[in-house]
Amino acid sequence: MKPTDFFKKFKSWYLWGNLAAMALVVALACYGLKYWLGVYTHHGEAIEVPDLRQKSFKDAQHILCGLGLDVTVSDTGYVKTLSPDCILEQTPEPGARVKSGRMVTVIVNAAHSPMITLPDIIDNSSLREAMAKLSAMGFKVGKPEYIPGERDWVYGVTVRGRQVVAGDRISVDDVVTVQAGSGIRDESDSIEYVDIDDFEPVNEGDVDEFQVVTAPMPSEEPATE
Repeated sequence: MKPTDFFKKFKSWYLWGNLAAMALVVALACYGLKYWLGVYTHHGEAIEVPDLRQKSFKDAQHILCGLGLDVTVSDTGYVKTLSPDCILEQTPEPGARVKSGRMVTVIVNAAHSPMITLPDIIDNSSLREAMAKLSAMGFKVGKPEYIPGERDWVYGVTVRGRQVVAGDRISVDDVVTVQAGSGIRDESDSIEYVDIDDFEPVNEGDVDEFQVVTAPMPSEEPATE
């Protein structure tokens, strides 16, 4: 190809038209990608998270659905003064601004108080050890009840007047009473008394004879003038 022919094709409108069309396609693709990313990521969109605390989970679902948000339960708690299924905490916090489709996690109130398993403290620990262990586990420990037995030794545990044993599940709202020994013998404990008449007399020959030894009298010395 001659150089003149090359420059003629370079100046051709057909070539420049193709280049312009390619540039337009690239520009439209970039703009379309940017628009799609903005729609996908909800760019520039902000929704204020409402306060869901002390609302029922059903009401919270209805409110968030209307705002384009989702809700899920992450955990349960227990507040005696609030109704079951009531929302106790939420994430994000009320007033936070999020994008649509964001998941709001909540903690709801349980229908009943939590239950704790009674540890093995009966006839296995002192009163002080038992009281400390129960308190650390979250039990509501009442004033101990003293019964006849070894002082401060744990003989039983009662809840609402009934005996419980290790492994029983007890509500954290129930008061646990530890029964410990008072150090006083039970009247029912039997003591064997031996009649003195049952002893056999001791023979005189069986008794060891001891010689009485008297201390020497101090000698009297004449007083010197």
